[in-house]
Amino acid sequence: MLMLGSPGTGKSMLAKRLVTILPSMTEEEAIETTKIHSVAGLVDGKNSFLATRPFRSPHHTISDVGLLGGSSFPTPGEVSLAHNGILFLDELPEFKRSTLEVLRQPLEDGKVTISRAAGKFTFPSRFSLVAAMNPCPCGYLGDPSRECRCSPNQIEKYRQRISGPLLDRIDLHVDVPAVDYKELREDSGGESSEVIRERVEEARQIQLERFVSHPGVNTNANMGSKLVSEFCWLSRSSESVLEQAMNTLHFSARAHDRILKVARTLADLEGERDIKDMHVMEAIQYRTLDRNLWV
Repeated sequence: MLMLGSPGTGKSMLAKRLVTILPSMTEEEAIETTKIHSVAGLVDGKNSFLATRPFRSPHHTISDVGLLGGSSFPTPGEVSLAHNGILFLDELPEFKRSTLEVLRQPLEDGKVTISRAAGKFTFPSRFSLVAAMNPCPCGYLGDPSRECRCSPNQIEKYRQRISGPLLDRIDLHVDVPAVDYKELREDSGGESSEVIRERVEEARQIQLERFVSHPGVNTNANMGSKLVSEFCWLSRSSESVLEQAMNTLHFSARAHDRILKVARTLADLEGERDIKDMHVMEAIQYRTLDRNLWV
């Protein structure tokens, strides 16, 4: 997920709260996560078993080796330490472009392979990438209360720090607007993390049952093209909506599959057996931010 908004709109806070609505780790996931942290030397007597999903937030000055893993005797990097959890990259354009590009393999394959003189090592790296960025260098492009001081050239260079192929691998592009004073102060009685988490747990259970005969696949995000065709069937009207979006917004084949996976997940969260038009349209809305900004 990529969150875009002005400074102070709560992007980092939202990212940190995401772990509170994720489903609990299974015993298998907890053991696997503990092994990775043990190899990295992060497990001690007090924290000998990791029962909660990891949340990793490396600084933008991190090196390629720090993010991917390596050194003379390869150890897990941040992408593996975030396995089964969240990797949060705040101020995404501030990371070196070469560093961001190494994310493409683990995002696609769910694992990272490192070759050194000591040998060839493969570490799991199936994580949820959450990133945050400002709309421009000063941060106030499009802000209703502050004037942007950036030139068009500065804005273009800032956005080009993030490549199209990387954006293509991020499922959700979310605009995070500023909250006005009245809305900030009023007690709206919104849903608690516990309530949202229950809904997520129910959707995860639906997916576990869906893929029970497909070893290695336990969530919609893990589906390959064959499974997408099998489990993301669309009605004629939904097919028309997706076709129009593909032709108008020039989405890639990868974006096509990701839209279907998101639509399938939205239907699961509502307990719907079939993907409906509204699920497809909402999934498409989560893909338009990169096209609006980078075309």
